[in-house]
Amino acid sequence: MGDPLPLTHMDWLTISRRAGEAIEEMLRARPTTAERAAETGSTGSGGDSTLEIDAAAERIVFGELERLRERGLRFRALSEERGEVSFGAAEPLVVIDPIDGSLNAKRGITHHALSLAVATGTTMGDVEFGYVRDFGTGEEWWAARGLGARLNDVPLDPSLGERRSAEGRIEVLGIESSDPRLLRRSIDSLVDRAYRLRALGAIAPSLCQVAAARFDGLISLRGCRSVDTAAAQLIVREAGGLISFPKFHESLEAPLDLTAHSPVVAARAPGTLAELEAVCLLP
Repeated sequence: MGDPLPLTHMDWLTISRRAGEAIEEMLRARPTTAERAAETGSTGSGGDSTLEIDAAAERIVFGELERLRERGLRFRALSEERGEVSFGAAEPLVVIDPIDGSLNAKRGITHHALSLAVATGTTMGDVEFGYVRDFGTGEEWWAARGLGARLNDVPLDPSLGERRSAEGRIEVLGIESSDPRLLRRSIDSLVDRAYRLRALGAIAPSLCQVAAARFDGLISLRGCRSVDTAAAQLIVREAGGLISFPKFHESLEAPLDLTAHSPVVAARAPGTLAELEAVCLLP
């Protein structure tokens, strides 16, 4: 018997859906803040205290990955909690945040999601498949490189543009930052550029709002890790949006690792992307 064939994007979609359904069931069995706030007593590779729900969600995803290894498939995984885990090969690389927006999940706030990306290399530009399942809204977003992006299996329209207020400001701008000091530093620039701000508290679902043109743009005021952005940035690009990691000269060269190298910016128009990059790079 020869080596197993590499997985297609439909295979990865099936795996992602199985993991997402199991995580959703796990969260449903822990409906209260008291249950969801319980900590394991350990710290994840990203530096945050690990919640029991994070650990349980990660076990679910890694259970799916173990089944792939048992079938003879070889790859590498990068997860928020466990860090880098070898399954026998450097590529493909599976980049996982079992629950993006853990604080939201803990408090019962709507947006929190499984984010899973598959890459054939080590940068954002190498991502071939991206999946985001928002447990709060029940929405499922996914994309395969060159094949477009979908929301609940309905193709997203890449021709959708942005909207501006009568004064020419970005009509709805998503913003992600857990530190109000960063917002204070940037607020004057945002007043000049944005008509309304929206903060969901989870980066992957927020980026997906740009993919659907619900947000005209998104700005993160602090560095983001690839586990939060790898899947959703592909979904944005395949849906006709634009992505930037402003700390890098070539945005898609941002590495797939656990360091928060750069903020992330997304937009539906090039001029808006440039405006938001300028805010991110304020001293």
